[in-house]
Amino acid sequence: MESLVKFVENEFVQRKELPNFSSGDTITVYYEIKEGEKTRTQFFKGVVIQRRGSGATETFTIRKMSGTVGVERIFPINMPALQKIEINKKGKVRRARIFYFRGLTGKKARIKEIRS
Repeated sequence: MESLVKFVENEFVQRKELPNFSSGDTITVYYEIKEGEKTRTQFFKGVVIQRRGSGATETFTIRKMSGTVGVERIFPINMPALQKIEINKKGKVRRARIFYFRGLTGKKARIKEIRS
């Protein structure tokens, strides 16, 4: 049964060409929003907290600060409204899921940048 699900995912789910990013990276996600009959592009810029899942069900979570309030958003990799992803900074973190980042403020919330 699992092989049938994987076969359907591989054949029918359209894969988008997205850049390689991981937790700790600062990225900007551009996605389409429908309001009535109009569509517009909105972006969400923040730090990737985690990537989870695999294949068609993979998702990633981004966290940004909006004033003094932390805002997190979960994006599926295969979301049809997803237009593009830009990598702004590559971050150096020691773990795959940086949930401790939620409790940090100020200078402690900085992530060391990898220069390439």
